[in-house]
Amino acid sequence: MTSLKAEAFIPGTPPVASLPACVLTDLTERPRVGFRGHDSAAYLETRGYRLPAAPNQALCQHDGTWVARLSATEYLLLGSCTDEGAPVAAEEHDWVQDARRNYLLPRQDSHAWLQLSGERCSAVMAKVCGVDLRTRAFPLGAVAQTSAARINVIVVNVGTEQQPTLQVLFDRASLAYFQDAVLDAMAEFGGGWARQNPVRPDEP
Repeated sequence: MTSLKAEAFIPGTPPVASLPACVLTDLTERPRVGFRGHDSAAYLETRGYRLPAAPNQALCQHDGTWVARLSATEYLLLGSCTDEGAPVAAEEHDWVQDARRNYLLPRQDSHAWLQLSGERCSAVMAKVCGVDLRTRAFPLGAVAQTSAARINVIVVNVGTEQQPTLQVLFDRASLAYFQDAVLDAMAEFGGGWARQNPVRPDEP
């Protein structure tokens, strides 16, 4: 395991001197929220967000928030490490249903969120997922809605060539199972948690 901080592997932060082959970070407590409906794009644009041009794409915003487009009318906002996702939390708090076809999709309780960083992160995912997540096939901002370790996942490439980084969202009830599957896949490459002794989801 490693005690290196998770922030060292998030795009937009200073590069580390020697990036480990693969590092796992639990981002489940960071804010995230979804919006769905024919008016969701216009709503988010009025809130200042730049939106992906097509489904299965994601765009990084000026504050480090990522907006992933999951379908023609569904968007997922992922909070940034630089502000602990405060703007995304505010979007959920401030939303009010009105005449627009724009519906809030709370994701804090429904989806767990892991980040896999390091030069071997795509090789790790290849052991649990059939989709080619190497950079040449899955570039920055790509989104895959697929299966990994036999559960449904959303994978977003938020990394760079210097700092490969994949973020994976999935059913929160499967957190303990899926993180163990990923850690097992990482063992070949000497990978582990981004900090020592993380609190497991079944611990108080």
